[in-house]
Amino acid sequence: MSGHSRWAGIKHKKAAVDAQRGKIFTKLIREITVAVRHSGENPEANPRLRKAIEEAKSYNMPSDNIKRAVQRGTGELPGVTYEECIYEGYGPGGVAVMVKVLTDNKNRITSEVRKIFSKNGGSLGEAGCVNWMFSPKGLISISKKRIGEENLMTLALQSCAEDIQSDDENFYQIITSPGDLEKVKKTMEKIGIEKSEITMMPKTYIKLDGDPAEQMLRLMNELDDNDDVQAVFANFEI
Repeated sequence: MSGHSRWAGIKHKKAAVDAQRGKIFTKLIREITVAVRHSGENPEANPRLRKAIEEAKSYNMPSDNIKRAVQRGTGELPGVTYEECIYEGYGPGGVAVMVKVLTDNKNRITSEVRKIFSKNGGSLGEAGCVNWMFSPKGLISISKKRIGEENLMTLALQSCAEDIQSDDENFYQIITSPGDLEKVKKTMEKIGIEKSEITMMPKTYIKLDGDPAEQMLRLMNELDDNDDVQAVFANFEI
């Protein structure tokens, strides 16, 4: 199974625990605040904000939390200024890894990310060292309990989706171009979706098993558990 789809499945299973610990809320509040600062407080005119609010609601974030995050973005409430960063590096076996970060202390998070790579058989690289191995894509996750593969394939083709992956035991992953994500999402909302996002899809994969595979999953897990880290992408197969 691919690293992308495998990790998507693991994150779904982690979601309930993460929400209890407040990690998901912390990440989403930052995303909402930054989205408002970049493109305004109107979700209809700000796709990034709309997506962040939808995801916050899917985790049952209280509406007051969402409102305060928006107000921090507009400046109505005082708040921390976050910087967006992308870190690139290599995991066990030469796996390419990209880490998307929102932080109020770039020196601190750089040190933390470097340490996580090092302790899990990887190394932090220079900017641009692996991003050419990925392409931006829209990704929609749908539970296999909602629809059969043939019916989903028909809907996907009608709505201009590029591909469907089903190598996770619980979810279909519908792949779209970034520009077609919203159109395909509207079609898929008729049957119900678990998540939609713009992601970075690997162009090629590196196969891992045994200890390197376990190291790679630990690396992904530790990065994802860091409050500053918003997303992690990697090109491995298990």
